[in-house]
Amino acid sequence: MPTEILMPALSPTMTEGNLAKWLKKEGDEVRSGDVLAEIETDKATMEVEAADDGKIGKILVPEGAQGIKVNEPIALLLGEGEDASALTQPTAGTLKSPPVARPASVPEPASAAPQVEPTRAPPPAGPEARGNGRILASPLARRMAQQAGLDLVAIKGSGPQGRIVKADIDAAVLATRAAPTAAPGRPAAPAPSAPLAVPMLSKERVAALAGNPPYTERPLNAMRRVIARRLTESKQTVPHFYLTIDCEIDALLKIRGELNAKSEAYRISVNDFVIRAAALALRQVPVANASWSDDAILLWDTVDIAVAVALDDGLITPIVKGADRKGLAAIANETKDLVARARAGKLKLEEFQGGTFSISNLGMYGVRDFAAVINPPHGGILAIGAGEQRPVVRNGALAIATVMSCTLSCDHRAVDGAVGAQFLAAFRKLVEDPLTMLL
Repeated sequence: MPTEILMPALSPTMTEGNLAKWLKKEGDEVRSGDVLAEIETDKATMEVEAADDGKIGKILVPEGAQGIKVNEPIALLLGEGEDASALTQPTAGTLKSPPVARPASVPEPASAAPQVEPTRAPPPAGPEARGNGRILASPLARRMAQQAGLDLVAIKGSGPQGRIVKADIDAAVLATRAAPTAAPGRPAAPAPSAPLAVPMLSKERVAALAGNPPYTERPLNAMRRVIARRLTESKQTVPHFYLTIDCEIDALLKIRGELNAKSEAYRISVNDFVIRAAALALRQVPVANASWSDDAILLWDTVDIAVAVALDDGLITPIVKGADRKGLAAIANETKDLVARARAGKLKLEEFQGGTFSISNLGMYGVRDFAAVINPPHGGILAIGAGEQRPVVRNGALAIATVMSCTLSCDHRAVDGAVGAQFLAAFRKLVEDPLTMLL
């Protein structure tokens, strides 16, 4: 009986995707691990592998199709000994339907995402249905379940043949945290309020509001829709406040030139110094490396800096993980690689989802200063303007210095004004004395 190849969930926020390109055609033999297609998610275009051997019997969704729901069948795979006649069998609920498509670059999804249930009857989740009493689970999932005190019997797997994978453990842990048991005599915490309603604006309505001038439509892709939704929610639900400082960067520019002249193995940019300085400042002021939750303020043990990168059709934030533990050359090379793969749509999920703090730099566009919107769940984002020559006062006399304006946007629920000011003071000291960043 043919096996359905389903649209996989390639990111925690993905509920639908676009089938950008088929790399196999009907009749092609495939092996487990072969790349079947390219799927466009809300953040990137990712390759999808086959999890089983077989032959592509029928392609159900043509390339270029958009808005395909997660777990919707996109093709039929013929198994060993099956021919095209098997495709005439009933399809709705009788086909074998393990989720045989999987992301090529991420063997197990990087973070929790409840799977959208298919309309067909789901496979039984009990241990008896998983390999004659043996619960199918990856070694990583077993270790995570043991550490979290979870019973694998109670968890439904989303991997091939119902195998429990990392995403299933993450989802179970989140579900446990999301529904805590109230202590005796203590009322349960109130549910968080819903975001404010946003009025729907059709293109006809917007055109009418603008006076009906002629216009050209630019279709909304998945990435642009997610950006619009997340930033709207951020401005509605996160109480922003802003702090701005000016940093003199002449010494930084001098050391940057000397370092770049010493080796061809790296090319350090001003932004690499900014990442390093922000990471060290967060280590010096750890209460600024924080996120808000309805249960507690979370103070992160690692400093993972998400760097905003502009794409032709949106924005993505690849992450320099453990940036406080990396030197300038390592940050420079890693950032260059992340940016290149971000623009090529080749980042792995864990490389652009997460992080503890954000940086957005528009200095290369000549922008003097700006205030960025916080990227939840981060507690802050640092907006970097252009370095430009400005008059400054030194010892009562006018002088010229290269000055860079930096604006910190803070989530006031997690980061108070004094904490934000302490972070900026530490950041400016590092930027204006860049030798301290080389230690």
